[in-house]
Amino acid sequence: MKHIKTCNFLKELRAFCITYQEGNMSKASEILFASQPTISLQIQKLESELGVKLFERRGPKLIKTTEGEILYNIAIPLVQGLDHIRDEFKSQYDDLSSGELTIAAEESTLLYTLPKPISTFVEQYPSIRLKLSNVTGRSGRELVLADEVDFSVSSMLDVPDNLEYSPFVSYSPILITPLNHPLTKLKHVTLQDIGQYGLVLPPSNYSSWRLLKMVFGLNGVNFHVAVEAGGWEVIKSYVEIGLGISIVTHLCITEEDKSKMAIIPLDEYFPSRKYGVVIRKGKRLSSPAQRFIKILHESFENTDL
Repeated sequence: MKHIKTCNFLKELRAFCITYQEGNMSKASEILFASQPTISLQIQKLESELGVKLFERRGPKLIKTTEGEILYNIAIPLVQGLDHIRDEFKSQYDDLSSGELTIAAEESTLLYTLPKPISTFVEQYPSIRLKLSNVTGRSGRELVLADEVDFSVSSMLDVPDNLEYSPFVSYSPILITPLNHPLTKLKHVTLQDIGQYGLVLPPSNYSSWRLLKMVFGLNGVNFHVAVEAGGWEVIKSYVEIGLGISIVTHLCITEEDKSKMAIIPLDEYFPSRKYGVVIRKGKRLSSPAQRFIKILHESFENTDL
């Protein structure tokens, strides 16, 4: 591949173009905040490089030559383009008429948290291609660190030094059981009560498993897992048919679920689960990513964290 030859005459071309437009070096020097001798030397340097006369000098008056006119027509769009490169870059960088946005999130987040902001984003920016990657919390982090996604949306118990985490919503912890389960007869359900029954839990690499182990361990209570299953929809189905009970967040509960299973608050034992945006530390987010995150926070701005 041939290397692009650089032009080292930007200052000279700018001085020439302004002088050409103004008709004299005095005005050009005022515009460019340079002395008149400096402007004169820059134009002479350009003439020497090209081997032509760009102006005929008749005393204080400058007469544009044919060569000067040709060079001006070639140079002015280049000089103006460079002078406005910052504005042009910002304009295209902020342009949301095309592009792509990739978000990683767990199934429950995709099903229950993101539909509203996704609908708003797609409605406002229909030309942006939106890609959603259904992952576990751990692989979501890996995708973020590998720059394979713009960001992920998840719940984090601890934040590594190479990631940034910005929570925007929280959900209360609850116990779900089949209807008429023995625990539903109790006025106050304790961790000891829960530990007597088999739990239906997501895979052990999920952060919810770690939180459960920590809370039960701190209270000196044992628990056992009846079924390990991926996805809150599967877990809810298994609880409904009596394969066990489960500890989830209000995130995944629908109005229909409330008629199919018993829901018992566990705020006494478990902290609310915060969900937020996870990005690689130092990453410069694209305009689509910034706009989506803004919509995300606006969608949950009246929600307590």
